[in-house]
Amino acid sequence: MSLDSKNNTQILEQQFSELLSMINYHRSRASRAVNEQQLLMAWNVGAYVSTKLKTEQWGSKVVTQFVEYMRTHAPEQKGFSRRSIYNMVMFYDEYSSPFFLSTIQCFLPNLFVQLPTAQIQSSETATQSAAVEIVQLPTPQFVQTEIEQLPEILKSTSYTNHIAILNQCQSAEERLFYIIYAHREHLKVKELQRCISNDTYTSLLGSKHNLSKGLLQTYPNAPILFKDKAFVDFLGLPQKHTEKKLRMGLVEHMKQFILELGKDFLFVDQEYSLEVGASVFKADLLFFHRGLQALVAVELKRHKFHPRDLGQLEFYLEALDRDVKRSNENPSIGIILCPEADKTVVEYAMSRSMSPTMVAEYKRQLIPKEKMQILLQEYCDMAQLEKK
Repeated sequence: MSLDSKNNTQILEQQFSELLSMINYHRSRASRAVNEQQLLMAWNVGAYVSTKLKTEQWGSKVVTQFVEYMRTHAPEQKGFSRRSIYNMVMFYDEYSSPFFLSTIQCFLPNLFVQLPTAQIQSSETATQSAAVEIVQLPTPQFVQTEIEQLPEILKSTSYTNHIAILNQCQSAEERLFYIIYAHREHLKVKELQRCISNDTYTSLLGSKHNLSKGLLQTYPNAPILFKDKAFVDFLGLPQKHTEKKLRMGLVEHMKQFILELGKDFLFVDQEYSLEVGASVFKADLLFFHRGLQALVAVELKRHKFHPRDLGQLEFYLEALDRDVKRSNENPSIGIILCPEADKTVVEYAMSRSMSPTMVAEYKRQLIPKEKMQILLQEYCDMAQLEKK
């Protein structure tokens, strides 16, 4: 291919990339508009039914009667089962609670705006309150009810994701974390449910003894980007297995593995060849991280972490930076993925390493989640920076 032809191809690829970004931008805006209306509907319906139940104007039988009413009078309207109505009540009750609102205010003060309550009024009383803004609904027939405004942060993910979060998470901090995480990783509900099950919350926000000094200095946001545990239960690995079997299994189930790592990871190759002098070395798995604009080498170990593993990985990173990394990319990152790691040994090994490296453990089976109350400030600070 001639130089001119190559340049033309690069120009076209750049233009096509710009067009794709434009398409994705507008589709995303349309999707957000639909999502916002679904959330507002669930919020208002949940508020209305919640008020009726709390004031004992309604009992559970009335909710069932309403479901039957919907089937008769609006059969085209789907998603109004008894369970779904109570999900809407839960959506409103939990997210409008003073405790959850105070959690938002604590961790995301710049996103928390105390809005006045809106009023849904009947058509008979609407003309009597000209000073109050009225939510315009077709053929309004609701008895006057005060409804807290939908917190802005809730619009960042889908209603189905919110229901998963509400059903699987207990603390307000944990729920807030997964709302932000689902938004940042663009998670669908099944992906989110797996992240909750494998305790991404504690994995990302726990102690970061497994990160090298070099990684923390080069990539300050690394603690909230890289997990310290990856669950590979989808491989069905036996207790005794080879590194090759682990690598082949991860390549075969790359979609699930990337979800464990984070959606910004793009798979490049397995056993990536690195020629140094007259020798050829092979990095087990090579990825590219879109957010950090950096190559990421993953070395797989079937034994407990040993400090000597770090030397091998640092050698691979030097080869990647000298011979593979492009000029517009950042320093390469290395991850040692092993079945077990002594925290103290890892801390000692990482404390003086100036290479961007970390140690993570892989678990063959999901383990029961242990709850942990922990501050979200670092994670939420990053979310606000990305929003800007």
